[in-house]
Amino acid sequence: MKLKAALFLSAAFLSAPAFAQVATEGTTQPAATPTGAELPQTSAALTSKPEDNGEIIVTGSRIKQDPNNSALPLQVITTQELERNGISSPEQLVMFLSTNGSGADNLASNADVTSGAQRGTNGLSAANLRGQGSAATLVLLNGRRVAAHGLTGSAVDVNQIPFAAIERVEVLKDGASAIYGTDAVGGVINFITRKDYEGLGVQGFVDATERGDANIYRVSGIAGYGNLTEQGFNVMGAVAKSWNQALLGANRAFQNGNQPERGLTIDTRGTPIATAFPLNPSTAFFPTGTLLGGTSGATVLTGLVYPGTTTPANAGINVLDLPGGAGCTSMDGGLPYDELLWNAPGARYACAWDTGRAAVLQQPIETLTYYGRGVVRVGGSHELSVEVTGSDATSAKRFSNAQVSGNTSNLQVAYPLNDITRTTYNSIYNQLVAVFPAIAANYGKPIAYRWRCIECGPREYVTDTNTFRVAFGAEGPLFGDWDYRAGASYARSQSQSTLGTGYYFRGTTATNAVDPSAPTAPGATAPGLLGLLNSGIINPFSVVQSDAAKAGLAAISAEGSTLYGGKYEVKQFDGSVSGSLFSLWGRDIKMAAGVDYRRETYSFNGAPAAATGPVIFLAAFDAVNALTPKTRNVKAAYAEVLIPLADQLEITAAGRVDDYTGFGSTFNPKVSVKFRPFEPIMFRGSYNTGFRVPAFNQIFNGVTESPYSGSDLVDPIRCPTGVANLTDPGCAFIRPSILTGGNLELGPETAKQYSAGVVFQPARLFSASVDFWHIAVDNVIATLTLTQLIQNAALFPDRFIRDGNNVITAIDDRVINAGARRTEGLEVALRGGFENVLGGKISAGLDGTYLLKKREKLTQNAAYGPSLIGVFSFAGDLGIKWKHTAFINYSTKDVALSLTQIYRQGYRNGALPGIASGAVTRPGYNRYVDDYIIYNASLAYTGLSPNFKIVAGVRNLFDTKPPFAITYDGNTGAGGSWEPRVADPRLRSFTMGVEAKF
Repeated sequence: MKLKAALFLSAAFLSAPAFAQVATEGTTQPAATPTGAELPQTSAALTSKPEDNGEIIVTGSRIKQDPNNSALPLQVITTQELERNGISSPEQLVMFLSTNGSGADNLASNADVTSGAQRGTNGLSAANLRGQGSAATLVLLNGRRVAAHGLTGSAVDVNQIPFAAIERVEVLKDGASAIYGTDAVGGVINFITRKDYEGLGVQGFVDATERGDANIYRVSGIAGYGNLTEQGFNVMGAVAKSWNQALLGANRAFQNGNQPERGLTIDTRGTPIATAFPLNPSTAFFPTGTLLGGTSGATVLTGLVYPGTTTPANAGINVLDLPGGAGCTSMDGGLPYDELLWNAPGARYACAWDTGRAAVLQQPIETLTYYGRGVVRVGGSHELSVEVTGSDATSAKRFSNAQVSGNTSNLQVAYPLNDITRTTYNSIYNQLVAVFPAIAANYGKPIAYRWRCIECGPREYVTDTNTFRVAFGAEGPLFGDWDYRAGASYARSQSQSTLGTGYYFRGTTATNAVDPSAPTAPGATAPGLLGLLNSGIINPFSVVQSDAAKAGLAAISAEGSTLYGGKYEVKQFDGSVSGSLFSLWGRDIKMAAGVDYRRETYSFNGAPAAATGPVIFLAAFDAVNALTPKTRNVKAAYAEVLIPLADQLEITAAGRVDDYTGFGSTFNPKVSVKFRPFEPIMFRGSYNTGFRVPAFNQIFNGVTESPYSGSDLVDPIRCPTGVANLTDPGCAFIRPSILTGGNLELGPETAKQYSAGVVFQPARLFSASVDFWHIAVDNVIATLTLTQLIQNAALFPDRFIRDGNNVITAIDDRVINAGARRTEGLEVALRGGFENVLGGKISAGLDGTYLLKKREKLTQNAAYGPSLIGVFSFAGDLGIKWKHTAFINYSTKDVALSLTQIYRQGYRNGALPGIASGAVTRPGYNRYVDDYIIYNASLAYTGLSPNFKIVAGVRNLFDTKPPFAITYDGNTGAGGSWEPRVADPRLRSFTMGVEAKF
């Protein structure tokens, strides 16, 4: 807090625009005030032709105005600011914004096992303004929509944006449904490209980590010909290629799930040296039962208890953890299973394995983007243009190796006693019987187990996403000061995920019968993985496999199989006019009006071959979600009027009517006020309503059933304490199936929001603004977390599916219109600087967001829950109370030095069941996660030539590690011991960019 106060004080006196970057032709100049951007020196950055008074079209309005004198809270990110912080992709830019929420919207958050709304986000990076969710943030390219990601159909993948052609990025921190329609609840991000580039430019960029991994490379080129003013035309094009290497969990020490003294350990008994389990008899494969007996009825082995106790050893026994054993840590990544933290006393002699080490902390992605534009001026002042842009991205989502768990439902596997296995079988048996003599009577029966297949390799989804967009535009004068703008566009995003390493044909059908269509490994007794394991060719009690085992795995590999794919298309036609209506008291009343037609189409193949082909073990096929093309039409009309009541007072009113297929019509108004009693100070405020329609898959998806693998659920009705207790039948662990999918009854969510702010501008280089905002969302479209459902079971009794014995067998977690969400905050922007200091300019600034309220209620009739500010959650947006980005710069004609601080305040830590229930305490457990503070530094030099620039920098200057945070729940694996929604796992890296123009 002291650091924060110091930053505020220093910024108040030394806050300024990004002077530290040297401006080049066609590049937006640094922002002079927090209300907008100082007007560019050339038309290269404009969305429309500027008026003599410097007015242009800015994001959030259809009426030309001065962006530095607007009632809109608009942040403009210039190319200089991107260079200063080594930002090389739209994802990095979005994470950089303090107004962006902390949701699971980046490639690090989705790198490991995910569930619920995060499923199917392979390769997706999205924006999440004001924490309202990625589907509630509108992303535009040159003021028009782009297609949502082909797999999810709900959010735009920002990495499809042609970054090499970007001139500036406008971030509207306000609702804009009155102008743009659906999705613009949290705000709008408008990526604006260069428009009239002349010459040839090339750029190379590298961001190399100090540890030599997870490097980022980017090369790009831009070329243009023709002067629009002198020759009446311009054509230009840009292309960029980037490579982001993978970052492995094993290569970062902070990724460590074995920290029991701090309250973190992993809930898996699937280990590289298998953990033995009791298992009921299987008629087809082990009719006499298994070595440790069964789990119910007469199959339970009497006497299988821990020595000197009456506690059954029924939750896994690993020979490494037996008295006198080598210890769980003797295997790479192994750790003792912490039965206290997980409330599992039957697992005292079990081992666990750190799954995070096998996942990637940053997904590798390779991206090609291109952009082309041609414009011709006809009749002296009318402009016709065509714009083509597209991308091709390949990402690889890799997570922990497959866990094989013998069961009697679809994988009846156990280690047999035969000539291949005899030596290993006897060794395991002898170690077990020495501690548990009761198993002696079962000698010769197969050993049921849970095992982590290291030889299988990490599981991998490879996703290819291709986007394409073409837009036609026309604009020009009509009469007087009236002009027109019209356009048509087509945009498409198509994605397909295929299986990489780590996946194998199971060998059984959905009905648990032997699957003859699955391949059979050489020497195996049955098809697929089932046959290979039951033959004993693979040794689950060893980390080293024989050549025969390796050959068997290769023979049943499912690598290259299609997982699923989807396509999203948008066809749009729009037209608008704007100009002055009449004069009132000597001041022009301006108006803009327009129409908009849009047709959206989404399809999802769900890998139909999965329904007829052999089953692939653990592959998350979504055949039940296969959608034939679904289409909706959107017809809209809008108007906006700017009324200057006095020289100091201005009111803008806007409204839009949208008609949606399947949802009917909706009207959304917006009123904004600007009052400048005298030049240095301006008051501003707005009120507007908004809405968001559900995504296609949220409506039409089928029901997917997934087993819950964690050890932290109990029946919330039969066990009011919420704590597992083996002596109380009502408080036994439950592992129900989790049902996810669409809801045909789903309706749109609606929003009302208002804001009020003040801007203080005492001098050209000094300004400060503070804006209060409030967003009220009702009928929230949401997939509730399991924690929310369990803790509020009384509100959703129909969501808990029970059998005839009143035991929960499934939890219905399909998407619903939940209750309401209320969010409030303050956004602060400070700028200032001094010229002629030590022969140059010095400046500083700060952009910050302070969260005042974040509360939810799950039904309309329920009470609002406690504050969610600074409270850990496994899904959704993490409500960080204070976030800011601050900078200080010094520049001369040829040199620019910059230092940026990125600050994210800490929050209440997560907790495993033992600590959460109060049954266990650990001395190193930190109830609150530390603040995350990193610094970026850069040096730019243009002294060799005005057309040649070198920018060198250091990201995360002090090599700050992500703060320790418990982000693991036994069912999903992202994060584990750190928070990927907040921190960058790459640590210190060195950047170098070279740009030349010819």
